[in-house]
Amino acid sequence: MKFGIKSATVLAAATASLLALSACSGAPSGSSAASGDGIVVYNAQHENLTGAWVDAFTKETGIKVTLRNGDDLEMSNQLSEEGKNSPADVFLTENSPAMVRIASAGLLAPVDQATLSQVPAQYRPSTGDWTGIAARSTVLAYNKTKLSEDQLPKSLMDLADPSWKGRVGASTGGADFQAIVSAMLALKGEDATQKWLEAAKSNFKSYKDDTPVLAAVNAGEVEAGVLYHYYSFVDQAQTGENSKNVALHYFKNQDPGAFVSVSGGAVLASSKKQAQAQEFLKFITGKTGQQVLQNGDSFEYTVGSDVPANSKLVPLKDLQAPAVDPAKLNSEKVTELMTKVGLL
Repeated sequence: MKFGIKSATVLAAATASLLALSACSGAPSGSSAASGDGIVVYNAQHENLTGAWVDAFTKETGIKVTLRNGDDLEMSNQLSEEGKNSPADVFLTENSPAMVRIASAGLLAPVDQATLSQVPAQYRPSTGDWTGIAARSTVLAYNKTKLSEDQLPKSLMDLADPSWKGRVGASTGGADFQAIVSAMLALKGEDATQKWLEAAKSNFKSYKDDTPVLAAVNAGEVEAGVLYHYYSFVDQAQTGENSKNVALHYFKNQDPGAFVSVSGGAVLASSKKQAQAQEFLKFITGKTGQQVLQNGDSFEYTVGSDVPANSKLVPLKDLQAPAVDPAKLNSEKVTELMTKVGLL
């Protein structure tokens, strides 16, 4: 994610005009897809991934798709403002909290059972009003020239220790970090989470986005960084310039630092294209859609139709992730706590 809560709030008023100019795939804004022949997807997922999904979906079904791209916070703000008048048929997110916000506002239609059945229960909410479409694992990226494995923390909670002051980086204003804190809140409770955030305010160096966090770790500016696994894999698949000195530490043991964040897909209750929108969700969680993810360059985890993840990734079953109902990730409380301690 590129923007923190404050930035997203400032941008909310301008989002409508921004969305009109957003990049489209499948059909441009103002085309037949936007005017009635097809569906509109508000996309906060990786643009390359969703573009590949759209191309494969349109090729198989003939249904055109207009993409309006933004980030989780932008798109959830936009949908909240538009309410039942939104032109969107489908909403795709990177993290769960943005989807929970829209679900809590009563703006989502129930997902068809055939689609839900394609995704294991741990990768979708208990409510059934949206579904997981992909996932990413929390990791501690660390500089191999600065830290050895025996010096790594056993838990994400250990980074609250004063000995880590100035040695850890994170994009504390970003939606990824806030999703991780949402999981901590669900697992450890408000008091423990607030104390950890207070320590993070003192210990962590804050960066605009997760890519600069990875680069800072690689350069030795900080010794370690809290982020999602795929940043390093994407960099390695390209030039490797921001990750050649980096290794990934997986906390495992059901630790908050082993949290697997679920990317969401949903159909808007206000959509006039319910059948087509539901078909799109079924496609991207189905075998063909998940193979697009498996073979793509986003290096996120597949979650549907028993399609294995990219072979370079640690298998999901080996991550020993904590059980967290995505429907219960409370982004509003996290924002409140982070504002209270001065992280936002």
